[in-house]
Amino acid sequence: MQNKEPRSGRTMDPSIFKFILRHTKRDQILILALTLLSFPFVYASLEVPKLIINNAIGGVDIPEQLFGWPMDQVSYLFLLCGLFLGLVLINGAIKYVLNVYRGVVGERMLRRLRYDLFCQVLRFPLPRFKRLSQGEVIPIITAETEPLGGFIGEAFALPAFQGGILLTYIFFIFNQDPLLGAAATVLYPFQLYIIPKLQRKVNQLGKQRVLAARQLGDRIGDTISGIREVHANDTSHYERAEISSRLGRIFEIRFEIYKKKFFIKFLNNFLAQVTPFFFYSAGGYYVIQGELSLGALVAVLAAYKDLNAPWKELLKYYQTKEDVRIKYEQVVEMFEADGMMEQKLLDAPRLSLDLSQGGWKATRLGYAEDEGESRFGRLSFELDITRHNALIGAEGSGRQELGELLVRLLTPSQGGLALAGAELDQLPESAMANHVGYVAAGAHLFSGSIRDNLLYPLRNRELEPAETDAERERMQLRARQSGNSIQDPHGNWFDLDSLELTDQRAFKARIQQAIDTADLGADLFQMGLAGRLEQQDCDQIEQQVLQARQLIREQLGEPNFKDLVEPFDWDRYNTNLTVQENILFGTTDNPRDTHTEAASPTVREFLEQAGLYEDFVKIGRKVTEIMVDLFSDVEPDSDLFERFSFIHHEDLPDYRALLNKTADGIDLEDVECCSKFLALTFQLCPARHRLGLIDSTIQQQIVQARHKLAAQLAEQTDADLQIDFFALERFNNRLSLMDNMLFGRLAYGQASARRRVTELVQRVVEQLGLEESIQQVGLDFQVGTAGSRLSQAQRQKLALARVLIKQPDVLILNDALNGLDPNTEKRLLTNVRQLQIGRGLILLSGRADQADGFDRILELGHGELRELRPA
Repeated sequence: MQNKEPRSGRTMDPSIFKFILRHTKRDQILILALTLLSFPFVYASLEVPKLIINNAIGGVDIPEQLFGWPMDQVSYLFLLCGLFLGLVLINGAIKYVLNVYRGVVGERMLRRLRYDLFCQVLRFPLPRFKRLSQGEVIPIITAETEPLGGFIGEAFALPAFQGGILLTYIFFIFNQDPLLGAAATVLYPFQLYIIPKLQRKVNQLGKQRVLAARQLGDRIGDTISGIREVHANDTSHYERAEISSRLGRIFEIRFEIYKKKFFIKFLNNFLAQVTPFFFYSAGGYYVIQGELSLGALVAVLAAYKDLNAPWKELLKYYQTKEDVRIKYEQVVEMFEADGMMEQKLLDAPRLSLDLSQGGWKATRLGYAEDEGESRFGRLSFELDITRHNALIGAEGSGRQELGELLVRLLTPSQGGLALAGAELDQLPESAMANHVGYVAAGAHLFSGSIRDNLLYPLRNRELEPAETDAERERMQLRARQSGNSIQDPHGNWFDLDSLELTDQRAFKARIQQAIDTADLGADLFQMGLAGRLEQQDCDQIEQQVLQARQLIREQLGEPNFKDLVEPFDWDRYNTNLTVQENILFGTTDNPRDTHTEAASPTVREFLEQAGLYEDFVKIGRKVTEIMVDLFSDVEPDSDLFERFSFIHHEDLPDYRALLNKTADGIDLEDVECCSKFLALTFQLCPARHRLGLIDSTIQQQIVQARHKLAAQLAEQTDADLQIDFFALERFNNRLSLMDNMLFGRLAYGQASARRRVTELVQRVVEQLGLEESIQQVGLDFQVGTAGSRLSQAQRQKLALARVLIKQPDVLILNDALNGLDPNTEKRLLTNVRQLQIGRGLILLSGRADQADGFDRILELGHGELRELRPA
């Protein structure tokens, strides 16, 4: 069942108060009603203390009975005190409800605002992103909108509540004595005149501060993106000067803000302290003259003391309102742009075009970015949607822009462009995605697994949520109240019917076909070998891996594979494992780094019992000497640290200090010092590091220690260290598939060891029919931020496979294969053309040789499009 999306705001409200009223009018009315309800109780809480002092304590006008109960002075006192306590509880409860309600409304609206801003970003025209950096957009949505949420909940309620309390207090004071009432309010007009004038200047400075902070963030982001150029050109001094200048600008603005803001505070505090002077002098005079009761004066003083709080809240509200108003206007200005896509084109249901009406038809088509130079103009052409077309053009000819126009990522500056008889700018996104597949050179990969990216184009509309329990319904209700999407990202989004697939088996075959066509299988196989089995119910795969282990071990015993793999053997030290791995000789549920392990009291106790503690500490100090000597003069960003050093560059001074500290001997009771040395020893791998520090004697001690550790843990059912020890007859879920099949480690430094062993593994895998299962494990490989863990070729292959999953009616390749070597590029293009037989293909490229064999070849140059090979 497909959930209906709530409407997203098509444009931003120009005023924050219009935004608030449009979405929370009912809530604001309820909050105001609660606010009005509280005023009688507030007034009563002022009146009752006066009755306690004048009547109950003074013994005046005490009723003989109340509601049928006899009264004396004491009982009347306790009754009034109880009434006062009740009023305090009622006022507190009303404030609690108001505060929670305001908070909920504010958070709901903040969620709506952030969601609407994100929806605005989705509607931006593509050129907008060339002028608007992530460093500007992300902080606005995440951080700069935060103050707006707090304000929204109290936009109307706070001035009504605090203003009502203020008026209640003033009315009470005037009711006691008009002169005291006048004294309490005489300075308010002056404050109402001068404070807003000063605040407006603070607000303008605040606006400048926000803009300066955004520019600072943009520059920092730009520098980080270009860090290679900074180091390559030795421009770090200039970059520091640039940032220093921008920080200086922010400092000057904030300095002016502080001067004006704290002057406002000084003025408010001074005026607040002047009024009591009139109360003490005039009020005291009236009490002495008998014209005012002492209880009334005490009540007036108490009311005035409380009067200051709502007045300050109102002034603070005004300051916040102006600040929030400016912030909101800046946000609206930033998120409104010319040429934004209509919301209805994003929200429209899936639409199928009648492709029998023809392909693309351009009429006097032209494109120029903003007010810049035109890429091309007045192009008129038709592209058959069922044929294979190639559009060739040199760099800067506009071929890339033309490809983006065809898929409606850009909109024409002039002329018209239609597909299947319908104007492109009127077609919903679903129509384009339903028929057209598009791959560009810089196709983006999202953080997550290869599988997530591969299936990304199929996540168009939710078919059914993952669950429909009470918790899910509650989350949907809250999302709907906030104007957010109510669809479940963890639900079922894959419409097999639209893909013309009958079941999951056919779906899996489609995925495999896309992988094979994009030549991604070998890469997935390698990633799968390095991966682990995460799925449940993998018993069959585990058994096949164990069979592969047996076959591989038999072949590794042959002369041509001798010494390429060092097997796991309980009675031998494995020189291709680290010291830590040799001691544990297994895997743990929560693997800890060597520094954490070295600081463990359990580890220290165990090493002392095995007689290894002192030796390990001394070896660690020796490693420290070597590392400090070798890497002291190496540049911090050098990959030598990543590849060879046990110590990070920023930690070198600490280890140098440790060497000086232990020059005359190591204090074995100094846990912190010894732990740092132990951490380095744990990282040593004799085959790789060849430092000669782990000799045969120590290796034999470690082998004996591992046996003792295994026996010790076998006796402790509640040990905090749970190890899955290496066993020839068992599959180890925490080892990679490669390590499981080899039951050992590749020998370091052996020529072509990885290639030869991988070829052996691949032959055995094919023999057992395990290849596809290993590729499935490879699909869980995490690609990193923007695919940073993949090579450029792998990113392009994955981007191509991602589109081929849909088997679109027409596929557009816009320089999509330019990161591949010529042989791979040719092979992939042949695969794609074979897959697209009977369907359309448009290739946009700068190389004419890629177009060999295409049905029609066109060349774009000098603003014109001419045919090299007619269809």
